[in-house]
Amino acid sequence: MFRDEDFALLARPLYAFLTVAPRGGRWPAPRPVWFEVTDDGDVQMFSLLDAPKLDRLREHPRASVVVAAPPGEPEHWVSVEGAVTLHDEGGAELAARLADRYWDTSSPNHQKFRDEWAASTVVRIVVHPEVVNRFSA
Repeated sequence: MFRDEDFALLARPLYAFLTVAPRGGRWPAPRPVWFEVTDDGDVQMFSLLDAPKLDRLREHPRASVVVAAPPGEPEHWVSVEGAVTLHDEGGAELAARLADRYWDTSSPNHQKFRDEWAASTVVRIVVHPEVVNRFSA
């Protein structure tokens, strides 16, 4: 479902904005997350077990993800909508891999977070694309 220019954007350490179904009378509120595209073309990210978004994803296992080029570059974004699966396995490994992608992991503060994630239950969130939209200037 992704084009070559989509993969070029998605391979960069940019934030994705994850939107899940809201609770009660609230409006959807996207959250910035780290992500990677799997070999199967899914988009995966991680969360700690007690995050409210996981409860909402269990109730409504669908989400959207948007990734955009930063200001100063030609406008380019990719939007993905699809079903979500949650996985207890692979979350800590994904968190460590993404920390290496997004951070200078030699920083003691960053290493502290990695250690906390390794000692916690980290859930892997996988969005299976059903619809992909894009714009490239």
